[in-house]
Amino acid sequence: MNFKYYFSLVSGILLSMISLNIGAQTSVAADGKTTINKYDNWHNLDSKVNKIQGISTDEAYEKLLKGKTMKRVIVAVIDGGVDINHEDLKGKIWVNEGEIPGNGIDDDHNGYIDDVNGWNFIGGKDGKNVKEETAEITRLYLKFIEKFDGVKESSLSGADLAEYRYLEKAKEKYLEKANKSKRDFADIAAFSNAFWFSDSVVISIFNKTDYTFADIKSINPGNDKRLISIKAFLSEIYKKGFDRNQFKKYNDYINIKANYHYNTDFNPRTIVGDNPEIWDNQPYGNNDVIGSSPDHGTFVAGIIAANRHNDIGIKGIADSVKIMVIRAIPDGDERDKDVANAIIYAVKNGAQIINLSFGKDFSPQKNFVDDALKFAASKDVLIIHAAGNDSENTDTLERFPNNTDKTGNKIMENWMNIGASFQKKNKTLPGDFSNYGKKTVAFFAPGVSIYSTQPGNKYGVMDGTSFSAPMTAGAAALIKSAYPALNASQIKEILMNSTLKYPRLKVYQPNQTSKEKNKVRFGTLSITGGVLNVYNALELAGKYNTMQILK
Repeated sequence: MNFKYYFSLVSGILLSMISLNIGAQTSVAADGKTTINKYDNWHNLDSKVNKIQGISTDEAYEKLLKGKTMKRVIVAVIDGGVDINHEDLKGKIWVNEGEIPGNGIDDDHNGYIDDVNGWNFIGGKDGKNVKEETAEITRLYLKFIEKFDGVKESSLSGADLAEYRYLEKAKEKYLEKANKSKRDFADIAAFSNAFWFSDSVVISIFNKTDYTFADIKSINPGNDKRLISIKAFLSEIYKKGFDRNQFKKYNDYINIKANYHYNTDFNPRTIVGDNPEIWDNQPYGNNDVIGSSPDHGTFVAGIIAANRHNDIGIKGIADSVKIMVIRAIPDGDERDKDVANAIIYAVKNGAQIINLSFGKDFSPQKNFVDDALKFAASKDVLIIHAAGNDSENTDTLERFPNNTDKTGNKIMENWMNIGASFQKKNKTLPGDFSNYGKKTVAFFAPGVSIYSTQPGNKYGVMDGTSFSAPMTAGAAALIKSAYPALNASQIKEILMNSTLKYPRLKVYQPNQTSKEKNKVRFGTLSITGGVLNVYNALELAGKYNTMQILK
């Protein structure tokens, strides 16, 4: 998710706010910026027909898929949970037919009791669930302190020296992030106190919470110095696009980072009750696939599979699809053991495509995940991964999980990293937060101002490569559904070769500041230099399928 707007807003307004000398109340609480979008369905639109850089899903259904028999495809969504009861996901959730719901017995003998719709690897046997988690660097920092605090590097050799250097790198990263988190926490507290106090005064003036920028400008403060300051402060932030409700989410995001992600005294793993650093092949977790925070996973699932025919909500990309829900991603950094087990569970239970919309900076048990990816490769499973929201070049920035083993070789062929794109074929085509990479990012797909499902039969708008990945997973599922004989490597090849390519288009490089705004060729930001296109992919898939039949 993209939080750049509120980071810049808070830091930019803070000094002027202090000079206004506004009073304070208690602060509230975190998540990010969303951009209200003119086209709720824009990602499914067509570049020629609609002049929008969508993926041409609607055109494909209208012109290529009418009357075509489609086969059911299972897509595993490994995430923080999914609202399986959402109105727009009815009939779209995978059901384990070998399991009798609620009888407390492992009917299909797969090691998981009552796994009717999937499994939760971050829950306990008592039904409790992990919601927030620490960052991986926090866990590694604690390990460094425990094992190497006071130890001189010169006294070490071999495996101990290698571990020392790895943990020291994590320690440096932790101290940098934790200190920044403390500063952000202090900044947001000051800003928040000023805003909520000012907000309460304006609410009392207009007797409503949904006051507008025009309302603020209409205030006549007279000689009331406090009201003069409040009007000036609110006018300044609302002029810059401030949104009251989104600020609540951002505020909460900052608080969560300080209180959970970088808090060395916080350890929720006791809820699960296992040792996350040991691969013991023992089942753990529970069958609560909704969990305590299904917002992100529900949004992802809707992009892939929301009902296209019920005239409500949104239109998912793949019609004949079932979402296997696997909960393994907390609010914080995921554990490698959970990710590995989630992939293995998905593969063993029939998933043909797996969506991974998460990532982190360190992966101490990477071998667990690597082995799981090898297993997925052996079963012809396609894995789609979000490139990340750091505005960084993943050719040089290591992010996990990834498709490279410790020797630098590919683990599997059927892996794709996806960057985030926006609506127009112009300088703003790549999302300003999106990671990119000429060697490591396959292509871009819509990931800015995306409208999708949210828990409780709600809908909303969010940004992130987290949502570009399910665009691609949905497209892959649609190809597999229309042409079931095609294998994972063929589907990947089709998706890569069918993108709308803009190799010479000059765009803003994602990692540039608003002042720099240096332009680069779009073709340098990914392997294909293109944007996902479902229509082209299905046309090409038809040709692949014909060639396969003629062999």
